[in-house]
Amino acid sequence: MNTLRLQFTYVFFLGLLAAICFGIVAGLVSTHKIAYFDSMVISFIQGFESPTLTKVMKFFTFVGSTAFVGIISIVILIFLYKVLNHRLEMLLFMVVMAGTVILDQALKFSFHRERPTFHRLIEETGYSFPSGHSVEAFAMYGIVSFLLWRHIPARAGRTIIIIISVIMTLSIGISRIYLGVHYPSDVIGGYLVSGFWLSLTIWYYQWYKEHRYQQKSV
Repeated sequence: MNTLRLQFTYVFFLGLLAAICFGIVAGLVSTHKIAYFDSMVISFIQGFESPTLTKVMKFFTFVGSTAFVGIISIVILIFLYKVLNHRLEMLLFMVVMAGTVILDQALKFSFHRERPTFHRLIEETGYSFPSGHSVEAFAMYGIVSFLLWRHIPARAGRTIIIIISVIMTLSIGISRIYLGVHYPSDVIGGYLVSGFWLSLTIWYYQWYKEHRYQQKSV
């Protein structure tokens, strides 16, 4: 149990660190002190523009869309409930995904940041900060990695899961910058707020399981 408690501490402080970093980014966004960084990164990423790359980026944006994520989430929930009969893990997945959507919308309406207008390759509506695609991608691939990690003992299998999750999460975020509908700070902010919520829910989930285990062993 000491090892498990140590993991609790790591998860808790990761969440705390994500919250602090988000606060810093949010402060820079509010005071417009991150504008130069945003414009430099946008210019760099959009400098690679090509018809083929645009198609690839549109694909990743589609994969990260709320509609697609919603469909995948339903499939995962059915699999957890019907196939694996893991109801607690199903509940964890639901809380993570629902919480990120609520946080994203609440923050968007708090900051009222307009989307960039430099060079748009697609049209989007709504506020810009944080990036909803980035929030949902980090949450979904993060929680899926956590759930699969627990059931795959092989190091190679775990490594593959992490690599795929990182690639998908980063690609979805970069696609939003490339397509001109988000600032880089929107994407970073999305990752951080999602990381905070994901860490918080996983920490509570692990605490609840340990608490329930201790009650049963008494």
